[in-house]
Order: sequence, then C-alpha cells, then structure tokens
Amino acid sequence: MKFIRINGLLLTLVMARQEVSGGFIDMDTPLEARTTRSLVDKSVYNLVMSDEFNTPGRTFKDGHDPVWTALDKSDDDSSSAGGGSLQFYNSSFVTTTKDGMLKIESAFEKTEWNRFDHVQKQWKVEKSYFNSGMMQSWEKFCFTGGIVEIDIIFPGDPYIGGLWPAVWMLGNLGRATYEASTNNIWPWSFDTCDRKLQDKQTISACNEHNHFGMHPRQGRGATEIDIVEVMTGDSGGPFDQTDPPVELPYADFTLQVAPGIVKNRPQSGSLPARKDTVNDHGQLQFKAQTWYDGLVLKGNTSINPFFYGTYLDETKPGEPVTRTKEQAFQADAVGVVHQLTPAHFNRTHTFRVEWQPGRGGRLDWFVKAHKIKTVNGTSSMEGDGLGDQWTKAFTLKDESLDNLMGSKIPIEPSYLIMNVAISSTWGFPYDVPKWCAKCFDCNDPKCSCAFHPGFCNMLQSGDTAMYLDHIRVYQSNDPSAHVGGNHTLGCDPPEYPTKEWIEGHEYRYMRNPPFVYEDKKPLRKVQRGGGVCKHDVDCGGNITNVNLTAISQSILRRTSEEKQIGRGKCVQRQAFGKLFSTRADTVCKCNTGYTGPYCMAQHHIDDTRKAKEFNAQTSPFSAIANLQVTPSMWAMLITLILVMLVSTTLLVMSRRSTQKLKELKGNEARLVQNAAVIMTGTLD
Repeated sequence: MKFIRINGLLLTLVMARQEVSGGFIDMDTPLEARTTRSLVDKSVYNLVMSDEFNTPGRTFKDGHDPVWTALDKSDDDSSSAGGGSLQFYNSSFVTTTKDGMLKIESAFEKTEWNRFDHVQKQWKVEKSYFNSGMMQSWEKFCFTGGIVEIDIIFPGDPYIGGLWPAVWMLGNLGRATYEASTNNIWPWSFDTCDRKLQDKQTISACNEHNHFGMHPRQGRGATEIDIVEVMTGDSGGPFDQTDPPVELPYADFTLQVAPGIVKNRPQSGSLPARKDTVNDHGQLQFKAQTWYDGLVLKGNTSINPFFYGTYLDETKPGEPVTRTKEQAFQADAVGVVHQLTPAHFNRTHTFRVEWQPGRGGRLDWFVKAHKIKTVNGTSSMEGDGLGDQWTKAFTLKDESLDNLMGSKIPIEPSYLIMNVAISSTWGFPYDVPKWCAKCFDCNDPKCSCAFHPGFCNMLQSGDTAMYLDHIRVYQSNDPSAHVGGNHTLGCDPPEYPTKEWIEGHEYRYMRNPPFVYEDKKPLRKVQRGGGVCKHDVDCGGNITNVNLTAISQSILRRTSEEKQIGRGKCVQRQAFGKLFSTRADTVCKCNTGYTGPYCMAQHHIDDTRKAKEFNAQTSPFSAIANLQVTPSMWAMLITLILVMLVSTTLLVMSRRSTQKLKELKGNEARLVQNAAVIMTGTLD
C-alpha cells in the first residue's frame, strides 16, 4: 500500500492500471520538479520528458527501451582519415544501479571484428582495446526548444587525461557515430540560398525540390548543441591562453554550426585577436581575426582557445564517407571552457541549458553556484555546485551568428545523447617523442608512452563510469514568453520533417558490416516481454512505484481492493500470448504500463504530430498551383468537348451500322440454308 499527502489530504494509492497521458515523463519524477522557471525570461516551463533512472537493472540494447538505444558498434570516426576514436560502444556497458543512477562504464577490454576494405578489396581484422557506452534517443524522443537539466558525476580521475564524457543534442537528420548520415548534414544551421555553399549543404535552401518529404527551398541540417563535455588532465596550473585563467579539468559548452568562417580565423591555442597589432614603427604586424561578437561569459568561463571548429576536407580512400573538393566546408565551434573541480568527479552536480530556437533565439548555459568566503565577505564562484543558486556561464544569441555568417540558432528537432568516448585527439599526450609507437594496447609496453601515467590502471580497475541521477526536459506553452521560435515535441514535426528522409536513405542510418547483418531496420521494434526468466523478480515483479504522473493528472484510486504487484510476471511460454522464438519454458509477461523484454521500462506514448502521417492524409493534387482559366482556354475546352461528343456519336453510329450489316448477312445466310433444306426435301 502506498500513501501520499497532497494539500493535507492523505490518499491511499495503488499503481494505476490504465495508460496515463504522460508522454515521455517518468512516473518517478517528483511533483515539485514537474515545472521549472526559466532563468532568462522568468516564465514557468512544464516538464515534457524525464528519466530518473530509479529502476535498477534496466537494459538499453536496441529493442529494449522505448526512449533510449545503447549502441553496439564501433565509432565510424575511428576508421576515417585522421579520426582518433579508440572505443567500441557496447550496450552492456550502459545500465542503471541499485541507488537510482544511470551508469555508463568504460574499461580496457579488447573487441575484434572483420571489416571489408573496399580499397584493397579484402577483409581485415579490426581491433579496439577499450569498451564504453553511448545512449541516444534518436528517432524515439526529440524536441525543439526548451530547457534541459542534468545531474551528473563525471568519470575517472580529474587529473588523468584521455576520457571524453559528454551529454549533448544532435538534429534528428543525423545519427551520432553513423558518418554516412551526417556527411554534409552536420552541423548545418543555414536557411538561405547561397550558390557557393549549395554543394556543401546536402539539404540546401537553393533546392527547388528537396524530395523525401522535405519542404522546397528550406535549408536543413543536423545541428549540435553540447550541453557539457569534459576535458581531464593535469595542466600544471591555469592556461595562459584563457581569460579568466582556467586549468584542467574543465567543461566545454559549445554550439557547433555551419557554415563556418573561412578566412582570418583565430589560431588554435590563442584567444581571438580583436584588434590589429602594429609594431613600434606603426606597421601592421598582426591583423585582427574574425570571430563571433556579442558572446556573454560569466565567472570562471573563457572562450575556448583550443578548438574553433572542424574543416571537413575532401575525403581520402578508405574513409566511411565520400566528400568531393567542392563539398568540403568549414564548421565552427562557438564555445567556452568552464572551470571544474575534483568534486565534479565524486558527487552529482547540476547543469542546465536553455534553448530558444531559430531566428531571434538564444542559448544559455547555467551551473550551480558555490558560495565561498572571502576577506571582504561572501562572494560567488562557479564550478563546485555545492550551493543552491544557478549561475550563468555562457550566452550565445542568434544575432551573433546571423550578423557574421547568416547561420542561426538551431531549430531542428533534436535528440539527446550521453556517452563516454576515448579518443587519441582528446586529452591524450600531444608531445610524445618520435620513437613512441603509435599504438593503444595497455598490455603492450611499447604503447605506454602513448598514454598519460595512470590511464591504463584507471581503465583496468573496473570502476570507471559516468553517472547521471536524472535528465529532464521542460518547454513553454506560451510563445510570447520567450524569444525565438515555438517549442515543439517530436522527431518528425510537420514544419521540420525527418521521417521520410531517413526512410529514403535508410542504409546511412544502419551499422556497417558485419554488424548490419543482424539488422533489418535502423531501429528494432521494442520487445514487450519475452525475456527468459526463472522467477517474477527477473521480470520486475518486486518493483512497485507510486505513479506520480497519474497523481499530477488527478488520476487517483482510493480503493485498496485493486493492487498491481510489480512490473511483470514470469509465466509459462504458452501463456505469453503470442508465438515467440525462444525455447525457454518460462518468459516475462509485462503488466500494463511496462515494456522491454524484462518489463523494466515504462511504456511511453508518443502522441506527437508527425509530418509523414500529415503528408499521407494530404491529397497529392494539393501541391498543384491554382489554375487560372482564361476565355480562350474556355473556348478551347468547349471545342474539345464538342469534338469528343461528335467523335463519340459517329463511333456509335458506325458500330450500329456494322451490327445491322452483320444481322442482314446472318438473315440472308439462314434464308439460303432454309431454301437448301426445302429443295433437298422436294428432291427426295
């Protein structure tokens, strides 16, 4: 029996059997967290998605969860020219703990698979010495605009470089780590026809017909908003290139966007030079560099001087995608570095991004403040998250993008991604001696110089993981309360469709051989029950929750006669209710409201508007322009009708004459036959 007090009334509750219209809201999200107030426009935002990760033992393998998919594949970047990804993503490295946390583990563990080399026309053995996890809501939960809030503990030792933890968003037209899907799609946010850029942006505003359900003359892309990325290591003190001084470890808050600045870009390793520099003789020594104006930075936050973007060059043989010289382009990373402390790696800290999409929109990153004592009293310092007050770290407004490159704050339906990568281009030693072998096997002494001291021991310890206590998404119901475009839910909104494009290019969103041989579609259908079990506890039979979503919608039960025990039961295979491939005698059967092979996931209802469904209901003739009929056209039409009537009349008359002639000939033949019979009788 569950009890809860609301407004002084003690209510007796049981698990509601019926589905509740909570969309993607976790029933465990506390009632007081069902709304939040914007730190920018001060208006109230409503919860539209949440995951509290309270259920232990959840699995996120493809087909196990209605919101999330944990990957089982290599990172495509590892096989592209210059790519440095070293991890193999393994879905078993993503789970939930007994104390209600999402756990994404990283470990030294070798994985081997065969890959066909299309250049040398032969199969090759590929190896990865590290396993890690990535979980994404691609094609399941997407949204445009709103507030994202996470409570997180970063993985590993803050002073040992090499791990790349991140929580980020990507436009649904691109699937993270599937480079064929993001090629010349990522990270475009440009809706203007520019003939010089048309070949570089696959879905360009110059295209009269974008096909696959896309709107004509609408520029599209897979934009990237990095809620938080972390760089670890020991910098030996603050970097000289940062202002204010920031040292390792630090967090990145970044928008990655295209088109990017081509000429006079800032140089990696130094802040943008805003003014021309002249020597003592008045001669120009260094020209001012081109970068985005109007960036607002607060507290322990500096422009990121180490990464200003990526040049996606013409591809080389052997890369997973093809990009010609004409398709090569520059992408920008408009971002900052924000000071972290060791506390971020051993207890939860809260981060928030507020996203107002499209023209006139903005992005604001916030952290929890930490109050510290100073000689003159109490001051505020960002970074430690021990306090209760939100503090702004970084603001990027749309006019900064529009004024320089014509790009805009993303307005693409975007999904959530949480992962820990291991990359030789992120936090690894960059000044290794020339004699150092370029290898990354912790068991090979020749490779030790390629790692920071302690890195291999950390990954071999079996206790290196990123933890999330929750993730929540809020949106505004009042478009007048905020700048930018409307907030929407869904991966395929009518204004920015994606479904038909994905279905028309399905192969780009699927795994490479040999893993693709197990798949029929990019995503598997979520399996409801059927997991092999021995006892009810294997099917969540011991888990009961108060459905706070039902309470928030006033769906209350005051009777103690009905009670739902657990999430599922272990039943005989014959009682499962449908044919099933397993030979096990007993399998899980889920109670109403739960899904997944072991009934550990809440069943969420996606009732968002979808462009594909809308297009299916629309007549194909609706796209034809209105026909203006002139008097001469009316005359031609009447003449055509008269000609058709006369032709039809003549044709009918001709057919009747032919029929009449046949009848006369038939009668004549019968008369001749009869006469012959009579004559024969007379002769006899």
